Amino acid sequence: MDIRKGLLWLLVLVIGGSSMGACGPSPAEAGELRSDLEREVSPAVEPGDLDALVDGNTAFALDLYAALADRYDNLFYSPYSISLALAMTYAGARGETELEMAQTLHFDLSQARLHPAFNALDQELAKRGEPIELPDGEQEGFQLNIANSIWGQVDYAFLDEFLDLLALNYGAGLRLVDFIQQTEQARQQINAWVSDETEGRIEDLIPEGVLTADARLVLANAIYFNAAWMNPFDEAATMDGIFHLLDGGQVTVPMMNQSERMRYAEGDGYQVVERSYVGGQMAMDIILPDAGEFEAIEAAMDAAWLENVLASLEGQQVALSMPRFEFESEVGLTQVLQAMGMPTAFSDRADFSGMDGTRDLFISDVLHKAFVSVDEVGTEAAAATAVIMSLTAMPDQPVEVSIDRPFIFLIRDLQTGAVLFIGRVMNPAA
Repeated sequence: MDIRKGLLWLLVLVIGGSSMGACGPSPAEAGELRSDLEREVSPAVEPGDLDALVDGNTAFALDLYAALADRYDNLFYSPYSISLALAMTYAGARGETELEMAQTLHFDLSQARLHPAFNALDQELAKRGEPIELPDGEQEGFQLNIANSIWGQVDYAFLDEFLDLLALNYGAGLRLVDFIQQTEQARQQINAWVSDETEGRIEDLIPEGVLTADARLVLANAIYFNAAWMNPFDEAATMDGIFHLLDGGQVTVPMMNQSERMRYAEGDGYQVVERSYVGGQMAMDIILPDAGEFEAIEAAMDAAWLENVLASLEGQQVALSMPRFEFESEVGLTQVLQAMGMPTAFSDRADFSGMDGTRDLFISDVLHKAFVSVDEVGTEAAAATAVIMSLTAMPDQPVEVSIDRPFIFLIRDLQTGAVLFIGRVMNPAA
């Protein structure tokens, strides 16, 4: 295989809880190269494009879940973060590389419409990070931070058009580092940025030895989510309970208990319950397969299935019991993405000429690390991905939902439908 002049490193950062107009780049501050263009704060998005983007991202999220399910037990990741980081990379893809990426990532819009749609969605989600004003005048803590960054070799020539597109749609300037002479310093700088953007929850996203002197570009996205439940669990009601594992074993874990009105549905082999976060704009949906039905539900879980399940949710008095849990999930996406249908981007046949005018770049690694903590108060989640190139009512009879066996969960924005995080808990004690 030919030795490439450079590697394109894509770093995608994801956490559980940007703006620039057309000229060439110019120095904005020491160590950063910015397009003269400001981010488009009101992108022109055609009717239906935002829905098409969200639908495509959800389809990719579930395809990726299926690809990862056999590799991990407890699993948590941010499909939104991964899609966003790879979208920045996709901006420079051409030919077969572009086609494979579009099909794998479910980027069904043209490049000219995709990036403004990502911009519009990103800025809509940014509104969710604003403080929530409560009736008593207090402000409830709610954080949703999404950030993008690009790290490029100090003396490498990237196309003005590529930098303009990223500035206009992702609010990202090119941070200059020296991968060749100061590889370890560059790694530490990128990891420090990730740590800062995730409130310290994601550390050392890029391990030692992964970033090499051949790297020319790292595109990073970080997402951090921290929100209180609209109706918190009473900590005094938490007590130890049995959680049944798929292999027939069992573990004792703290089980939180709450009886309240929430959105609920049940179907063939499963129950679903939705718990809202303060402000009512975001929610966690918990899919609980019936005993012995976990694998069947996972196999059925595609975008159409999920859409039907979520559409069937209705208000219902629910007596809910669920485990407290916290874990970190680190997934290597390089081989997974190749197997899902985009191998060319990782090979010497890659065409990212939209970045630099040559075919010298290819993706070396895609790294993703995520953290989630769910307790009586709410949820904190964080994730990072790196692609290295180189309400109330009269109570009903409550439905009992006892989450005492493996379950699937997702955190989503209710207005746009965007799935920010998805995961499964096989063993909350692990």
